[in-house]
Amino acid sequence: MKFLIDNCISPLMAFGLTQAGYDAIHVRDCHLQSGLDEDIFARAAQEDRILISADTDFATLLALRKEKRPSVILFRRQTQRLPEQQLSLLLLNLPALRVDLEAGAIVVFDQDRIRVRSLPVAE
Repeated sequence: MKFLIDNCISPLMAFGLTQAGYDAIHVRDCHLQSGLDEDIFARAAQEDRILISADTDFATLLALRKEKRPSVILFRRQTQRLPEQQLSLLLLNLPALRVDLEAGAIVVFDQDRIRVRSLPVAE
C-alpha cells in the first residue's frame, strides 16, 4: 500500500509508515503543502496512494465524484492524539483494513471507533 499524508497530519506519519515498510510521502515531499484539496486528491489518485488526512473535504470530494479512488483515511478529533499515537493506531489496524482500502473506502478513525464506508458512496 502507498500513502500520501496531508498537511494537517504530521510528517512523522509518513516517516513511521516508511519505517514499517510502506511507501509513504507527505505533501511537503512533493511541494503540495499549500496545494488545493483537488490537487492533493488528484496526486493521490494518479499515484494510487491512500490519502491520510483530518480534512473531511476529501470524503466529500469522493462522494460528489462517485469515484472509488483514492481511498481516504480520516483522523477525527486529531488534536486529542499525538502523531505517534495516530501512527500506532493506524499500524495496528492496517492489516484488518487492507482489503477495504485496496477496494476503495473511506476509513474514519474517531476517538473510540473505526468506521469503514465502501466506495463509491451511494446516495
